Amino acid sequence: MLPFLAILAAGLASSVRAVTVYSQQTFGAATTSAAAASYTGAAAYDPTVLNAPAVPNPAPATQFSVQLQSQASAVQGLSIPQSGSFLGFSIEMSVINQILGSNSSFVQVPFLNLMSNLATRGGHVNVRVGGNTQDFATLVDSLADGKMMEKDLEGVSNPTQTPPLLFTPDVLYLMNNISSLVNVRWYLGIPLNDSQNLRLGIAEAAEQILGDNLLGFQVGNEPDLYADHGHRAPGYSQFDYFGEFGSVIAAIASNDQILVKNNLIGPNLATGDWTPEMVWDTGFITSYSSSLGALGVEHYPDNNCAAQFGTDAQAKDPQTVFSDYLNHTSGQLLVQPYLNSTGIAQGAGKPFIMFETNSASCGGFPGVSNSYGSALWMLDYGMQMAHSNFSGAHVHIGGQNVYYNPFTPPPTNQSTFHQWTIGPIYYASMIIAEAFGNSNQSQIIDMFANDANMYTPAYAIYDNGSPSKVALFNYITDSSGASNLNVAVSINGATVPSSVKVKRLSAESVSTKSNITWAGQTFGGSFESDGRLVGDLDIETVNCDTGNNVCQISVPAPGFALVFLSDDALTDADQASTVQTFSTTAVTKTVNTATIDASVLATSNGHSGKDRKLGSTSKGSSSDAPRSTATSAFAAVAAMAFGAIVLVGRTWM
Repeated sequence: MLPFLAILAAGLASSVRAVTVYSQQTFGAATTSAAAASYTGAAAYDPTVLNAPAVPNPAPATQFSVQLQSQASAVQGLSIPQSGSFLGFSIEMSVINQILGSNSSFVQVPFLNLMSNLATRGGHVNVRVGGNTQDFATLVDSLADGKMMEKDLEGVSNPTQTPPLLFTPDVLYLMNNISSLVNVRWYLGIPLNDSQNLRLGIAEAAEQILGDNLLGFQVGNEPDLYADHGHRAPGYSQFDYFGEFGSVIAAIASNDQILVKNNLIGPNLATGDWTPEMVWDTGFITSYSSSLGALGVEHYPDNNCAAQFGTDAQAKDPQTVFSDYLNHTSGQLLVQPYLNSTGIAQGAGKPFIMFETNSASCGGFPGVSNSYGSALWMLDYGMQMAHSNFSGAHVHIGGQNVYYNPFTPPPTNQSTFHQWTIGPIYYASMIIAEAFGNSNQSQIIDMFANDANMYTPAYAIYDNGSPSKVALFNYITDSSGASNLNVAVSINGATVPSSVKVKRLSAESVSTKSNITWAGQTFGGSFESDGRLVGDLDIETVNCDTGNNVCQISVPAPGFALVFLSDDALTDADQASTVQTFSTTAVTKTVNTATIDASVLATSNGHSGKDRKLGSTSKGSSSDAPRSTATSAFAAVAAMAFGAIVLVGRTWM
């Protein structure tokens, strides 16, 4: 398949690229200069820019030391071994036809490129498809017009107005086709809205179609909120959930079509009305250990439900909450309720996973969730979860109406001239994949740097027992340079190398949404990306003082620096030059497009048009209009290839 796709793409790359995206909201084109109050477009492109918090008073010390140990065995508090796939994604099930592709034959090229960035650095990518919509999803044999998914917009529920879904096995074939191109593995969910009439079709079909690319099934999504959301009777408790989970286990045990019996994930709490300990106290882990593949929770640090969905609560001011995300304490407080549970999970031999998280539930906050500050926050939060012995986390992705998406495809009515929008949080996923690498032996520790100052955290990463990388943060925005950090990195029991390499995540302010770069490269602004980094790679070489056993690393305000302590560490992590990328092999707009043979264009100096026939370019208006032979040739080739995977990009106008 790949040779065919490569040949087809190579032959057409000079003439056409196309995209088809279905079931997205339409909106008027937004301008970044518009005042936030006048913006009426989709949340995913909201231009709101907040004010960066003032320099803290007292300000933290700008010069401090970070001392590593030459051997991991000498370090107290190192995490369990972690994988470069640690920070994956959670895609709301109702928007997979926007994110993944319209069906199993049409796959979104930017999504493949984004996943390839991560898989190359971290080995593979874990993606959970679920959310509130998984509990109300039903597998059917087919849908009208050949669609793979259909929403019941009349039956929405929850504060987030979640629609019930019908979906076909083509959804699973789409996922498997993605996995055949990029090393993506999947978590799914068994619907639990009607525990008296369980629907196990998704487990039967997914096991057969996805095979080893299937990681497991959630059973229930935020069951501690079921009663509040009207999905169970008042008084629904952790003991009721315990019983329903047991009924799923019994149904799977008696189902001959489901061969894997030990890949279920629970309890998937929102940690709202229940704590994990309340579920553990029911005997959940000991009773169901042989059926559990992992323990899972879901949590957001805040919510924007009042502003987004008109709930009874007072709407929160994004400017007021912005500073809550711009310090190390945020991630520490988020993991604190789970520290006991990560220990319990290790004792039970089970991974403990943050199945769904992001900056704020109900879509995040404008100016907060889509700012450079959110990238620093997610980097810190992700590393804090890894340090605290979570085994993975999934950053949630919604549709056009949320602020926090790591990436967002353009609306359908703009897909022929707009590309994808890559959010700042995606950079965090890519950097963690690079920092943890693909050895599956990285161990993370919070260094409590600079007297544990919350604005200047640091982490050390040990790989295969030796120090590999150092991650340095500066949450402060200060254009004067007075808040820039100078960090002295040393190694106890060994000598620092003669030089180290440094890659930086840079922007001028924590509030900015544009000109964000990772080692000099970027995904651009709104509607500008096909999922590939652009720009020249800029890796800084810092000479060290081996006599005094110190490397001086600067960190601008704001800024993040990843320090590679050896060339091997950089080589293992930085595989950008070998990232597999994907080209378009389908065209969806075949009229009013211009195609020129590249060889003709290269040698052409122009010529008179006085002897040429002119005609209308409107379809069917005139037979004199020149016909695009390249487009016709493509149509013929594509017709012969019908049924193969088609990679969807966009048409250049």
